[in-house]
Amino acid sequence: MIYAAALTIHSWLRWLVLLTGVVAFVRAAAGSSGRKPWKPSDDRAGFWFVTALDAQVLLGLILYAFLSPITHAAFGDLGAVMKNPNWRFWVVEHGFGMLIGVALAHVGRVRARKTDSLGRHRVAAIFFGLALVVILASIPWPGMPNGRPLLRW
Repeated sequence: MIYAAALTIHSWLRWLVLLTGVVAFVRAAAGSSGRKPWKPSDDRAGFWFVTALDAQVLLGLILYAFLSPITHAAFGDLGAVMKNPNWRFWVVEHGFGMLIGVALAHVGRVRARKTDSLGRHRVAAIFFGLALVVILASIPWPGMPNGRPLLRW
């Protein structure tokens, strides 16, 4: 019951992460191409992206470490997990890719805040864009071998 609820929330929260990430990236890219000054609203866009990611990762780690029957079974024989593409995706690739995406988003936000006003948009666009690419590649989209529904109920 708790596992199903957490998995549903994790599935729905992905859309908030993607929405805030796209908003932060578009603001940064538009600001960079238009050579616009950095505004507090640009910083807030990055803040909400990173905050949504942090909430998603926290919930994902709870699923991974405590609730998921997949990871509980997999920890019994990690050698066999690495030979099974389905299990390897859930135990290694999905989490590792997401952690890389979170790290890129955090680094981008910090570096943008420490860069001069004219370079902030460029730095944020690069790091937020890279974070989104890695995150999108790590999501189990429908139609993929490990695909999950777009929305859980």
